[in-house]
Amino acid sequence: MKKGWLIMSAIMLLVIGVLSGCGSSSGSSADGKQKVVIGYFPNIDHVPAMVAREKALYEKALGEDYTLEYKTFPDGGAFMTALKTGDIDAGLVGPAPVMNNYTSGADVKIVAGASSGGTVIIASKESGITSVEELDGATFITPGVGCTHDVQMETFLKDFGLSSARIGGSMKHVTGNPAQYGGMFESKQVDAAAVPEPWASLLSIEHGAKILVDSNEISFGTTLPNTIFVTTGKLIDEKKALVEKLVQAHRESVDFISENPEESKEIAIKSIKDSTNQELSKEVVDSAWERIRFTHEVDAEVIQEFANSSFDLKFLKEKPDFKDLIDTEFIN
Repeated sequence: MKKGWLIMSAIMLLVIGVLSGCGSSSGSSADGKQKVVIGYFPNIDHVPAMVAREKALYEKALGEDYTLEYKTFPDGGAFMTALKTGDIDAGLVGPAPVMNNYTSGADVKIVAGASSGGTVIIASKESGITSVEELDGATFITPGVGCTHDVQMETFLKDFGLSSARIGGSMKHVTGNPAQYGGMFESKQVDAAAVPEPWASLLSIEHGAKILVDSNEISFGTTLPNTIFVTTGKLIDEKKALVEKLVQAHRESVDFISENPEESKEIAIKSIKDSTNQELSKEVVDSAWERIRFTHEVDAEVIQEFANSSFDLKFLKEKPDFKDLIDTEFIN
């Protein structure tokens, strides 16, 4: 009996030892190198991560003592869960899920911008909707509840006296992956969407959808950082030099996009196909590119205004103050 207990204890210790290594992204890899995991979405506005991966910019910045891994995510909620659990160390995400999690006590810091603009409000051909006013009573879709695009759309709609049923309005809100919107439009499951590029151009060019509000007209327009580079305060405190090198590589990626737009588009098309099994046409990517500005800069004032609107729309329980959310020391 005693021998059996000792064997069981040994097995439990082995299991605990294995589990303690799970979910930790910044630990050591099998070859003894420090592992760093970068997260991003398979969207055009996340091209800085795709270019950095293709050109091994993070690897070059960190050197031989580190090994890089990459994870893609369907939405901001999944990304933030991974950041909080330590499954990723840093990466690109929209500002809304960062704000939502920060106000709930999550350890997250914005350390650079990545892109701005690119969000449009679009209606399906099947809906027959041709103006914003006709969205009254419609079903609209966004990638997530309270996501960046959702907040932009609902902020814009307030001026027309429209809102979602969540806050007493007439519009039904559902969520889903933008890669599926074309089929949902054609099957009449939804009437309209607040969608980031390249999906806006895809829906317009290949599905005949109508753009009701372009990216320069929607609330916060081209000034709102649509994608930001984030990490944790813990990583900054414990490995500041590592964060500096990651931001350095990110800035190099943004510069590469500015200097090499055509090659960057090719990288984006390949990367999105690898992640989603959907190959975007050059026409779609060219159209999307016109609505997006890639930049490492962060406009703290616009982010605060966006957050205030998120509160007004009841996505946030308390009116936020984000003076400690943004750490600009790495980009100044």
